[in-house]
Amino acid sequence: MTENNKTPGDFAMPEINFSTFILSLNSSALVHLGIQTDPTSGSTAKNFLLAKQTIDILAMLDEKTKGNLTEDEKRLLTHVLYELRMLYVKQKEKK
Repeated sequence: MTENNKTPGDFAMPEINFSTFILSLNSSALVHLGIQTDPTSGSTAKNFLLAKQTIDILAMLDEKTKGNLTEDEKRLLTHVLYELRMLYVKQKEKK
């Protein structure tokens, strides 16, 4: 859709970069942990297998991008990974 074809309710998508990619994966993991509502279904459900897979993908990105990230990107990835790992453990304990 071009800029001129916007309708009421349309919103601008965020710039696609490494940080928005990491935040997107973070949101997916939060949905799978049952912490955030699934925007598609409007419901919350826990799927620990998918949550772990998403966390593992972030860990792989952390390993594969060593030395190639800006300080802000590295800090974001480190923080997101730490928080998701802690939430995963807490949510599994509640199970």
